[in-house]
Amino acid sequence: MKKDYLQFYHHITAPFYRHPWTIPLLRAVNKFVVWAMYFAYIVILVWVGKNNVLKAGPFLLIPGIGFILLSFIRQRINAPRPYEKFSINPLIRRQKTGDSLPSRHVFSATVIAMCGLRLNLILGVILLVLAVVSAITRVIGGVHFPRDVVIGFICGVICGSFLFLV
Repeated sequence: MKKDYLQFYHHITAPFYRHPWTIPLLRAVNKFVVWAMYFAYIVILVWVGKNNVLKAGPFLLIPGIGFILLSFIRQRINAPRPYEKFSINPLIRRQKTGDSLPSRHVFSATVIAMCGLRLNLILGVILLVLAVVSAITRVIGGVHFPRDVVIGFICGVICGSFLFLV
């Protein structure tokens, strides 16, 4: 596995090392998606609760409970991050150790996208695309393995699906 992952990581980061100006761009995209999701979530909560604050309850509770459960599970798993396990120089700088599986960034982005999808198809699809962009940047950035972001995405979809039951 070590050789396979190292080859994979070198393959996906080679274009960034050939064109070093793209590394800050990758980091900027990563930050943009995080802030765009925060903003989208606030807009969604305001939109849902504008006439009746109680209607925002499921949009707070379902993602919140999912976030807490995911955090608990990931802390118990405590999987190492790629830069801990292998000798790589991550393109996204991170000091944190462990807690790689599942990706909480991708989970959060996906569950926020599911909140958007519950309200409006176009908004939901746009936010799901941003969640996928987040997953890709986190893998290329070297802070998550592909399995971390895939599982984070799936958990976000499952958690967010509960919004369609209320």
